[in-house]
Amino acid sequence: MTANDQTTGHRDETLASVLVTGQQPSRLQRRGRYLAESMRHPGKMLPAIAAQVISAYTRPGDHVLDPMCGIGTTLVEAIHLGRNAAGMEYERDFARMAADNVRHAQGQGATGAAEVVCGDAHTVTTTLSGLCGRVALVLTSPPYGSHTHGHVRSGRDNGGGKLLKQDHRYSHDRGNLAHQGIDDLLHGVGRILGGSAELLRPGGVLAVTVRPIRVKGELVDLPGRVIETAGRAGLVLTDRFAALLCGLRDGGLVTRASFFQMLETHRVRERGMPACVTAHEDLLIFQRARDVSGGGR
Repeated sequence: MTANDQTTGHRDETLASVLVTGQQPSRLQRRGRYLAESMRHPGKMLPAIAAQVISAYTRPGDHVLDPMCGIGTTLVEAIHLGRNAAGMEYERDFARMAADNVRHAQGQGATGAAEVVCGDAHTVTTTLSGLCGRVALVLTSPPYGSHTHGHVRSGRDNGGGKLLKQDHRYSHDRGNLAHQGIDDLLHGVGRILGGSAELLRPGGVLAVTVRPIRVKGELVDLPGRVIETAGRAGLVLTDRFAALLCGLRDGGLVTRASFFQMLETHRVRERGMPACVTAHEDLLIFQRARDVSGGGR
């Protein structure tokens, strides 16, 4: 890969086809770097993924945007790397959490500036219009339905009681995109990606981390569906990587799968269907079609 200048989407650093981002469990990646209450969010991006993508596609002083920022992982990693960041989050509680994590990072010496806006990411183009033509990287991840595996407390943890599940819902607000069926979810994500792309500078990059999901036991190729959706929004896939959620040790994989991921995989196999726990996320890299064709602003 060749080094880039400020107006191209080619990265400064070479990314291998597989990103080694799961060497530490997620809780250790966040320990001390994020406030403890951040663990309540059910669908957090791995800090190591965000840091590698930001390092590869931006330079200090650049602007990074996450239109579905959750607890602010993209923002925190960006400002620790000397970038400036902006994020939107639909849920007021998570938006507050993201802002608190930004302040925590700045208290630890992060030099970048960041803002968090609580609002609907469908309006990102107008809400953050001041960033139009200035964003070097959009980095985000879609919700995986109305709930995820969350956290589990076993009988050993709660005095011998039944197995308890907690922190597994994005929201109880039916207006949240997470509550939509897969087709409506993708339609909304397409609008958000297209709107965010309008804020990119010439040659800017839009990156999405996404993994396959099961809906009522059926495996859905969500990365493939996102690629199709992004294409309809005027975006062209220019790179695709595997960002590991598992660790590598002595030539083997160390699973980071949750209890519920293991249980779901076991149940699917019992029904005679092939299934494996998730070991990576797809990292999808897009550019605007007009930039790829050389017709930038």
